[in-house]
Amino acid sequence: MENIQIILIALVILMIMGFIFYRILKGYVKEEFGKKWLTVWGNKLYFWQSLVFMSMAGTVLTLYLLKWGGVLNF
Repeated sequence: MENIQIILIALVILMIMGFIFYRILKGYVKEEFGKKWLTVWGNKLYFWQSLVFMSMAGTVLTLYLLKWGGVLNF
């Protein structure tokens, strides 16, 4: 049961990080490159790949900090 709770916490953190990074990156991309930049398939792939990588890195860092702080035990 404990493992399921940790996995659910990690998924929730991943979704929250993904949403935060999506809002930040989407605004940055529109400002720097224009609206048409995200209409090209290769650019969309690069955008989402970056988003997933940053979300995963943020989730790992958050889980490590929670473990280090004694909040999670795994």
